Amino acid sequence: MQQALQELVSNGIPGVSLAVYSPDGWWASAAGLAKIEDNTLMQPCHLQYTQSVSKTYMAVAVLKLVEQGKISLGDPITKHLPARYSRYITSADKITVQMLLNHTSGIPEYNFTPAYVTYFLQHPTHYFSAEDYLKYIEGKDLDFTPGSKYSYRNTNYVILSLMADAITGDHAKFITETIITPLGLTQTFYRNQSGYPNYPHITNSYWDRYSNGIVENISQMQLTNVASMVGDDGIVVSPGDAVKFLRGLMEGKLLSAATMEKMQTWVLNSKGEPAYGLGLAHAKVNGYTAYGHSGGGIGAGCQLYYFPEKNLYMYIAINLGTVTNSPLHQHVGTTLDTIFTALLK
Repeated sequence: MQQALQELVSNGIPGVSLAVYSPDGWWASAAGLAKIEDNTLMQPCHLQYTQSVSKTYMAVAVLKLVEQGKISLGDPITKHLPARYSRYITSADKITVQMLLNHTSGIPEYNFTPAYVTYFLQHPTHYFSAEDYLKYIEGKDLDFTPGSKYSYRNTNYVILSLMADAITGDHAKFITETIITPLGLTQTFYRNQSGYPNYPHITNSYWDRYSNGIVENISQMQLTNVASMVGDDGIVVSPGDAVKFLRGLMEGKLLSAATMEKMQTWVLNSKGEPAYGLGLAHAKVNGYTAYGHSGGGIGAGCQLYYFPEKNLYMYIAINLGTVTNSPLHQHVGTTLDTIFTALLK
């Protein structure tokens, strides 16, 4: 695995970090640079961006509210989402909480809109509010009839965060109190913690803007973008803390067995394969079933998975953007296969 991490770096990834937990214990390592500019070596203690893995944390928070009787999966979102926000969503009264959680709502994707992408790229340090994101879908038709099929949308989780704010007063504080603190995640940070997200041990971020194999430091752009995002993104972690979170979830330390069963009730993708539960993705990796989530951004990418057949957890993160094409990504898939083969043999 260490050789594979080094191979990623040799092929142009600035830095990579990996944490693993299995019945044999813990293993964590890193390769490359956290900060190219001063040759800071990547280490397992560096904070990484979870990107869309944050959705799993958000889903757990919503399911905690379900267990507390403050919200129901079958509730129309208009029951909990203030009219200030629901007015942006077409047919909001026909969309349920569960449809947001498992991406069957039909609500359009805010970051697919040319207006958003253009403004974001032209104003790389602009701070967006959650309402700003909803304005980009205002008046747009639903992509499909709510509940009729699965289609992954970041917008769903922005809306969940606003609903959780309305119920709890501060969804980030609620996540800290019900997930981060109970699991002892001392290297996990979200919106309500001091200094967020400008921590000295957070890795720098890089982007191959022109898809020519040349990386640029976009750390401030990445920080601002992540700090803007709510529900669908925004959590930064050490790799070990990411694994501890998923392990705590799967071992029943956060939700009841009945709720976990609902969380792992999978909707099917266009191929008829299990794709997504309530904030959890279902994947097949080297023939093994995996539960968890992946994440990608303009300056980072990661994967967090639990393999039930091996009782193994892993989190891997790179500090290179993954949402645009780059020749530097060419060997990533093959090298990840090498890592998974070593892990799962």
